[in-house]
Amino acid sequence: MNRRSASCTVAALAVSAFFVAQPSGVANAASCSDVDVSFARGTGELPGLGITGTPFVSSLKSELSDRSVSTYAVNYAADFTQASAGPGSRDLVSHLTSVAASCPSTTFVIAGYSQGATVVTNAVGLNTPSSFSGAIIPAAIASRVEAVVVFGNPLGLFGRKIETASSTYGSRATSFCNFGDPVCQIGGFSTFAHLRYGTNGSTTEGAQFAASQVRS
Repeated sequence: MNRRSASCTVAALAVSAFFVAQPSGVANAASCSDVDVSFARGTGELPGLGITGTPFVSSLKSELSDRSVSTYAVNYAADFTQASAGPGSRDLVSHLTSVAASCPSTTFVIAGYSQGATVVTNAVGLNTPSSFSGAIIPAAIASRVEAVVVFGNPLGLFGRKIETASSTYGSRATSFCNFGDPVCQIGGFSTFAHLRYGTNGSTTEGAQFAASQVRS
């Protein structure tokens, strides 16, 4: 097992061991919302928004209290092999495409944590080990993706960020990688660092960024 796989597995086991299931947070709106927020949970978390997505979505709804906001928890396995990120990106893209077709005025925020960040990374068209079975957001709706927010993104282990690697989404993206997080930082040493995005202010800051992008 290489360093990247070992780090992701250790962090995923910690998530599974120390956190209970979160509410799904999936909103089936009767009508089209102003903003649709999709979040992909991390490895080992039960279906729903997860330990990072739940506070992120809550903060973003508060920031956009003057607008209608629907939420979608990406439906994928989030399994320990990390191979489910490809199918996860297919589910995310399918959701975006469906909503875009039904709701021509709705704009999107997409976000993810840990393996869920890889789901998002694949969807915005960046090459990762899980891209071979993934899907990319169609160019026709790319402009409707107002913000991309990721926490503990394994892409960092390759020395890359969406902000600088994507010509399409870079200016609309922000990444959070805690010091010592072995899932997103080369030489990371603290699994605890990987678990703190929902409690150390990162999700609030990420929501503020997303809200500013939506309003711009």
